[in-house]
Amino acid sequence: MSHPASSRRFQVFSYAALAYTLAVVLWGAFVRATGSGAGCGDHWPQCNGVVIPREPTVATIIEYTHRLTSGLATVLAVALCVWGLRAHAKGHPVRRAAVLQLVFMLTEGAVGAGLVLLQYVAHNPSLARAFWMAAHLINTFLLIGAQTLTAWYSGGRSRVALRGQGLAGALVGAGLTALTLLGVTGAIAALGDTLFPAASLTEGFQQDVSETAHVLLRLRVLHPLLAIGVGALVVALANLLARLRPAAAVKRGAMLLGVLYAVQLGAGVTNLVLLAPVWMQLIHLLLADLVWISLVRLSAAGLAEDAPRAELRTSPERTASAPGSRMG
Repeated sequence: MSHPASSRRFQVFSYAALAYTLAVVLWGAFVRATGSGAGCGDHWPQCNGVVIPREPTVATIIEYTHRLTSGLATVLAVALCVWGLRAHAKGHPVRRAAVLQLVFMLTEGAVGAGLVLLQYVAHNPSLARAFWMAAHLINTFLLIGAQTLTAWYSGGRSRVALRGQGLAGALVGAGLTALTLLGVTGAIAALGDTLFPAASLTEGFQQDVSETAHVLLRLRVLHPLLAIGVGALVVALANLLARLRPAAAVKRGAMLLGVLYAVQLGAGVTNLVLLAPVWMQLIHLLLADLVWISLVRLSAAGLAEDAPRAELRTSPERTASAPGSRMG
């Protein structure tokens, strides 16, 4: 069943909160790419032991700005949650999504604090840092996904039904899992690019295949290989979902996902050829987040309670040639 649409102001605010969160995520990537994660030392929430740093370095300004903008993002998440609960009746899907986005915003801050306090920042090349980066990426995806659903449901769309979805549910689960895995390898690859920059594309390949290469470099090569396979898989799953749930929103979502992923793949190749400059890393990350948002919206539309259902049918030729299809 569909639910009443939220007020126009709440809809605008939910999309604005999502856009601001994306901006904060990009600034966080800028902190990592410029090696500014230790700009405030190993202090949190203070910066170098004080509330407002004195005579800060460039790295300190970059890191401190990220903390300030992250704090504002948390305030917006609290406001979105409170407003979502107060403005919607019990049972409205906005309520659950609004609560979840606040939970993931708080865990996002906790993971960020852990990175600083454990000194998994700047030029730390430990494998433990890679695990924390992976956890950070997964939490960021969950946060962005929850805020995406908050904005999506604010338009009066039907809630998701997880039971009885059959193949459609399996397709959504596979797509979300595959894209999350790709995102994790992308975060590790970006860390490798930051810690072990190459002077040329040839040198970069030599780093990846060297027997003495750091483990982060060995993991870095997984990302471009997975990007091609996961891209083909996700686009195929999206198109199949559009056949199983032939709603207009699902068809548009599948088409948009295919276009965005193609652009993202092109950006990934460009990032590789240009040896991962900071500005290209940010564009690459933004496109990755937009692909994730597109997949979340497509999943919500495809698994909606009121989504029309269709069965996959074999062609007449296959049916006629199937064993037992003829008598005589």
